[in-house]
Amino acid sequence: MGEKVYKTMKSVGTCNLVLGICIIVFGIGAGVATIVNGGRLLSKKSDILF
Repeated sequence: MGEKVYKTMKSVGTCNLVLGICIIVFGIGAGVATIVNGGRLLSKKSDILF
């Protein structure tokens, strides 16, 4: 019984670690894309007319 609990805890911990890494990578990618698009908007500021 005890081994089954530890195996379950190990698989859940591994899954949580992988999910956390994926979220960090996605967050960094989204941040970089936002900064790049903001810089592009700032460089084209004179071309935008309202």
